[in-house]
Amino acid sequence: MRQIEYLNNIVEQDHRVIKRIVRPMLGFKTFRCARVLIAGIETMHMIRKTQLDVPEGQASSAASQFYSLAF
Repeated sequence: MRQIEYLNNIVEQDHRVIKRIVRPMLGFKTFRCARVLIAGIETMHMIRKTQLDVPEGQASSAASQFYSLAF
């Protein structure tokens, strides 16, 4: 039971950052727009936390990780 609570706390901490970024926005006009924006915010948060898999031997900054996803 404690392990589940611990994992739940970690997830909530990640969502707290997302909520803080989304809250000042005045709302989303469509569901598609909300989905795309939140996915982008979550991706940037993962890059900042270095949670993306990077092949060994490659040093990559947050910017290079982002560009590799975009192109």
